[in-house]
Amino acid sequence: MNDNDLVQAAAFLRQSRHRMIEQIEKVIVGQTVAVDAVVTACFAGGHCLLIGPSGVAKTSLVNAVSRSLDLTFNRIQFTADLMPSDILGSKVLFKDPDDRRRLEFEKGPIFTNLLLADEINRATPRTQSALLQAMAEQKVSFDGQDYELEPPFCVFGTQNPLDGEGTYPLPEAQLDRFLFSVDIRYPEFVDEIEIIRRATTQPSVSVEPVMHRLDVLKCMALVRQVGVSDIVLDYVARLVRATRPDDDAAPRMIRQYIRTGGGPRSGIGIVRAAQARALLEGRSCVESSDVAYVASAVLQHRCVINFDGHAEGVDASSIVEGLLRLVSP
Repeated sequence: MNDNDLVQAAAFLRQSRHRMIEQIEKVIVGQTVAVDAVVTACFAGGHCLLIGPSGVAKTSLVNAVSRSLDLTFNRIQFTADLMPSDILGSKVLFKDPDDRRRLEFEKGPIFTNLLLADEINRATPRTQSALLQAMAEQKVSFDGQDYELEPPFCVFGTQNPLDGEGTYPLPEAQLDRFLFSVDIRYPEFVDEIEIIRRATTQPSVSVEPVMHRLDVLKCMALVRQVGVSDIVLDYVARLVRATRPDDDAAPRMIRQYIRTGGGPRSGIGIVRAAQARALLEGRSCVESSDVAYVASAVLQHRCVINFDGHAEGVDASSIVEGLLRLVSP
């Protein structure tokens, strides 16, 4: 595809994005940042961790996005007694017409386009780890055989930061599989009035598809063709390296409050997300503003707060925001 075709495709995707947001806002009031992050994650081919209290429309948001893109959607409620087979699937005994019996793999709910892992930190580490291969390799291995997941495949995990009892914190290896970590807060006052009005006085509405699965796959392929200059790559590398407390480029606050920072997957994630954002904005090349826009969501769950940081009430999002002010393009 030449540059002119990419520009035209970017303009088409920008129009489609506006129509998608119109459809999503039929059921989601406010939460503009979260809506934008989920849409960007889908086209970047990444997974997204949604962190927020109960009742802020985390499930409704992912469901609305799946409907606007005409993608399949499954929701798994993670609990302490959930088993890996409840996610991946299991062997089931079938009987042939000639009365012979055989074992066949029956696919679990992970075989979908958008998977909502609701309250993902309530499952045991063994069950949480069942998602690792699928998130990294887009396939499931069971009993020595691989089963490919139909693209696109995105996992959206949710967590409630206000309820820590009976939870198992996600290990760093699994957190690193999520492209974005997005905080979803309580709505603004005017938005809350509108939410109550819609829920109590208006009939339910349906989200109409704006794109279809094949269109989404074509757009995901286009994301990889969005231009990234050496200047942008230099900016991304400096940002990521500045999150590591043992790096010479790390500022004082990183050395003081961060135990481990982002690895190479962080830089890849920032570039991929910035490419998706540029394309969704109708541009065929990445600008430094795209990097700054997505960097916080990519880095904040990869910056692990140390003991001193926890003692002083420091959170990773404020650290990353401070870092973005210190590291210039």
